[in-house]
Amino acid sequence: MTEILFDANEDWEKRVLCSDESCIGTIGPDGKCRECGKPYAGVLPEGHGQVALPTPAPPEEKSATPEETAFDEDWEKRVLCGDESCIGVIGPDGRCKECGKPLK
Repeated sequence: MTEILFDANEDWEKRVLCSDESCIGTIGPDGKCRECGKPYAGVLPEGHGQVALPTPAPPEEKSATPEETAFDEDWEKRVLCGDESCIGVIGPDGRCKECGKPLK
């Protein structure tokens, strides 16, 4: 059996859940959900967000390598199988690589 450890510094009674009912996140000090990023719909409780948590630095953008560019172009050129229940793509022989059905 695994023991679940809770952060003693986190006050579970004061957390504010995301207003999107399909999201599992909580509202951060900036008024946005930590999970989905949506702003809280409504008025936040008094005192919420006064403790500023450190925000992570945004990831650095890197330029695409020639290999990545070639992959992206190949991805855009693919032809999906005509059978909507199949996940395959059409190969050079004109047949689906997954189910073997012809394109048309």
